Amino acid sequence: MTDPYKVLGVSPNASDDEVKKAYREQARKYHPDSYHDNPLADLAQEKMKAINEAYDQIMRMRGGGSSNGGQSGGGYSYSSNGGGGQYAQIRMMIQSGNLQQAEQMLNAAQDRNAEWHFLMGSLCYRKGWLDQARQHIHQAASMEPGNREYQMAAQQMNQGGFAYRGGFGGGEGGLDMCDCCTALMCLNCMCR
Repeated sequence: MTDPYKVLGVSPNASDDEVKKAYREQARKYHPDSYHDNPLADLAQEKMKAINEAYDQIMRMRGGGSSNGGQSGGGYSYSSNGGGGQYAQIRMMIQSGNLQQAEQMLNAAQDRNAEWHFLMGSLCYRKGWLDQARQHIHQAASMEPGNREYQMAAQQMNQGGFAYRGGFGGGEGGLDMCDCCTALMCLNCMCR
């Protein structure tokens, strides 16, 4: 078995914050969204899987039991409270547009924790079910008020948008093509 500390590039004596920071850096570097239509996409996905597993293993060994320790310091809680790699898989499915399988896995999950609600909200949003998306995102944010990702998503939902459309952790607060098209359509209507 691979040493999870080596996978993340940290010492076993590293603090929890140092481990989280290393995890986030590795996740940004190897996130599959960065390798879309790239011949290295499969390698990046394997590396991301190893990073997730290493982080989960370290958190379990340290008694955290979850990848975000119940409070996440950033935007990459790829797996969750007791869900292990299952939630990481669901996130990737939602990202890649495999919504049917993601929904099946979410419906089969026993633990309806904050990560479950966040992912269900993300799924609903991708399907265009905005009311249900808003309910699930707000539920996740209320269950884990210290989770910045959930709080930012809830804030975006309150403002009528969701910054996590194309993937997780990237493009926070940025515009995507839907925002641009919507803005242009509104301007066109106003100019008439």
